[in-house]
Amino acid sequence: MNRVVSAAAVLLLCAFVPVIANAADIKMLSPGATQGVLKQLLPQFEQSSGHRVAITYGPAGNIANRVRKGEEVDILITSEPQAERLRKEGKTVDGSQAIVAKVGIGLFVRKGDPKPDVSTAAAFERALATAKVIAYADPKLGGSASILVAGILSKLDVTGSIGARTRLVPPAKPLVDLVAGGGVDFGFQPVAQIFLDPRIEYVGPIPAPYQQYTNYVANLVATSKQPDAYKALLTFLDAPAAAKVWRSQGFEPR
Repeated sequence: MNRVVSAAAVLLLCAFVPVIANAADIKMLSPGATQGVLKQLLPQFEQSSGHRVAITYGPAGNIANRVRKGEEVDILITSEPQAERLRKEGKTVDGSQAIVAKVGIGLFVRKGDPKPDVSTAAAFERALATAKVIAYADPKLGGSASILVAGILSKLDVTGSIGARTRLVPPAKPLVDLVAGGGVDFGFQPVAQIFLDPRIEYVGPIPAPYQQYTNYVANLVATSKQPDAYKALLTFLDAPAAAKVWRSQGFEPR
């Protein structure tokens, strides 16, 4: 997967957002899966718009709870279920929600380790049946992908054997560190996150019919005073050149 965006594409992106006279300081929260994309796009948005963005990444449920508890934030990107709950709770501006991209779940191994065949549903089932140890983040942390993985595996684990061979990774031990350290056949996480660490290698996506996607939704937080900056960022993230960046990092732009 090509993860390099050309200078010409960057220049094209800059043309989509006019420089605003009253530049704003924006505080933003976004899931870790979006880090590879936003590290490329946000500096260009700042350059073209004059706005300054301070962003923090975390599990979708965790960052949604930070907004729920009243943290001063302007813009939140989170999973669609979390976005809908926050809208109903009045924590985000009704009507501001916009899907920016979606991402599927992939399998990964330590660099150099054998890669299981997951090209078909039957092959995926065999990989699960023969693996000694599989791993993913503890769903209790609120990560959207780990919640989906837990649901997928629970449907397949009719005998309880998969659960017995599964390691749920707590916050103090990042999933990638565990897999990269050896002793794990493969791990699960959003495809976009797999490409962020050179110690691991992408195996492939969970095949149909088991694959499930996370829609990531941008929201204007109800207490924000920056609606114009939010609209400018949405325009920027929806530009055709931005779509190339989303795709280069394993996402499907809207």
